[in-house]
Amino acid sequence: VQLVESGGGLVEAGGSLRLSCAASGSTVTINAMGWYRQAPGKQRELVAVFIIGDGSSNYADSVKGRFTISRDNAKNTMYLQMNLLKPEDTAVYYCKVQSGPRGYWGQGTQVTVSS
Repeated sequence: VQLVESGGGLVEAGGSLRLSCAASGSTVTINAMGWYRQAPGKQRELVAVFIIGDGSSNYADSVKGRFTISRDNAKNTMYLQMNLLKPEDTAVYYCKVQSGPRGYWGQGTQVTVSS
């Protein structure tokens, strides 16, 4: 599975961005997909995850009510809609998909929120 991310950038606090993650390869075996982020000097953390089997999604407490994970099956693309962005959301955002026991990562996209 190959993942290509896009949509990062610079935005003012309170603004919105939508990240995209396009998947190619053996996408039929994907059973979960999610977004992670890593801020400078911090560990990578889970932002949102979507479980394909039961259609459920979960979010980090810090983004609940502001971020939404979704997917377009026809385009093999996953999205992260980010609203009401805060400076503390500044990080490199990575998409990840799980295919059986293996996880695959995107290359990361920078999101910078100015105050």
